[in-house]
Amino acid sequence: MRLRWRGVPLDLLLAASGVGLDLLLSGNAPVGEPGGWSAAYLAVLVGAPMGFVRHRPAFVALYLAAMLVLTDHVGAFTSNAAQILLCLAIGLAGYKEKARLLVPVIVVGCAASAVNILDPGVPVTTNAWIFSVLLSLAPGIVGCYLANPLVRPHERNVTADVLLAAGGVAESVLTTWTDWHGSGQPVWVIGLLSVVAGLSLGIARQLPGLVFVFQGALLVAADTYLPDVVTTCLILTLVTIGVFAMRVGSWLWTGVVYLAGCFLAATAIVDAPGDTTVVRAAVLMGLVATPVAIGRNLGARQATAVAERAAARESARHAVAQVRADQLAERERIAREVHDIVAHHVGAMVLRAGAAHYAAPEGPVADALADIRNTGHQALEDLRGLLDVLRDPEGDAHLLADPGDVVREAAERMTAAGLLVDLALDPAVDQAPLVARASAARIVQEGLTNVLKHAGPGTRVCVNVRPLGPSAPGLSVRVHNDRPSSAAPPLPSSGQGLAGSRERVRALGGVLTAGPDGEGGWLLSATLPTARSQA
Repeated sequence: MRLRWRGVPLDLLLAASGVGLDLLLSGNAPVGEPGGWSAAYLAVLVGAPMGFVRHRPAFVALYLAAMLVLTDHVGAFTSNAAQILLCLAIGLAGYKEKARLLVPVIVVGCAASAVNILDPGVPVTTNAWIFSVLLSLAPGIVGCYLANPLVRPHERNVTADVLLAAGGVAESVLTTWTDWHGSGQPVWVIGLLSVVAGLSLGIARQLPGLVFVFQGALLVAADTYLPDVVTTCLILTLVTIGVFAMRVGSWLWTGVVYLAGCFLAATAIVDAPGDTTVVRAAVLMGLVATPVAIGRNLGARQATAVAERAAARESARHAVAQVRADQLAERERIAREVHDIVAHHVGAMVLRAGAAHYAAPEGPVADALADIRNTGHQALEDLRGLLDVLRDPEGDAHLLADPGDVVREAAERMTAAGLLVDLALDPAVDQAPLVARASAARIVQEGLTNVLKHAGPGTRVCVNVRPLGPSAPGLSVRVHNDRPSSAAPPLPSSGQGLAGSRERVRALGGVLTAGPDGEGGWLLSATLPTARSQA
């Protein structure tokens, strides 16, 4: 119930606004006339139904059309408010209603507007018919357009919008400013409309339909009140038609705008019905068709370019995904084969050694069986680590080498390069899981490389790799160098090695720290827990 009544305050506000608008427009009616004391009652009859316009816009529009005819027949000032509210209701009907209900509403609205504008005894002019039709047709089209903008998606390019706005202002101002003082209207009004007309092209790419309606209304108004600036308004309208054809992909809407453009151009160019000839009609239709053709061509090229860029990005993503999938599949195949072949035999060996050990042999045989069983368990643990690496896209192929040999080889290589390396590699490290030992080897390699790069040859380095202890299974790695012996320039560095080591340690649940030791040297320290791996 709360959701149902949430919109009631807005409906009441719309009703009050409709009544208030009617009272403001008919407030100067003389007392006793149809717009006098009865103006309040008419204001309620015309404005109050706006409270239902959000829910039943078509029926409200039909009601207002009937009230427009009635108030015009009795000569009440309320007809002005009824005409304005009728346009609003038709616009909302275009936004919410379907075509089968909107078309009759627009036809009835056009008829009611014609009754209001075409007074008896007054000659019927072309402009009067145009206003009668546009007063109902334009709001309906705007409502339909807002409901379905049909604008092609695009990457926002503010430069194009600024250029359109600047060009529009230059065209409208430079070609009309000499006629501002002789128009019979205040100069500021004409100048403001000229600037706004040009600036509206800046939003034509985002709201082409609304800008076209605005430019069309200005063209009709200029043909009536400012004939000297009709050509400028026609040029701006043609530019808007071209932008509309470029931005809107629907041929139906493009055809509607083309026909409306031909109608507006004929209104501006043809002064009398007798001036219309087949040649002039063909030229006029070709004139309007030119921006449509240019706009459609530019729109098609733009859509093709966007589609090609999207296809290229999608192709690149697909290629990367395919390579990654192939790598994962190959790693999974290797891991499966290693597990099926090696793990089966090693597991059987461990089970048989365990069974023989529980047979209670004594002496060297019992020790040998226990050693076989422990070695087998360690081999299975190392095998699981290798399988995890193979299944990981970021797996480390260096695990295939013995980590102790990797550490010794790194120390020998850096010693040959000029570092003074003191290596302390605890033999108990060999009992740690292979993944932890390999990570420790990689950290030692990275630490020694960084010392050579940043401290230079001649620097003393202490490398210590040992178990953490029985209460905290894992490995401790320390790479500590003294103050550099010389001020040699450092070697080039990518800056990614330390970050990679930190990610490696974090993946194992450990911690890595690196920084100055306070005495001019550098300390790289890492702890690699193995309890989780053994579990």
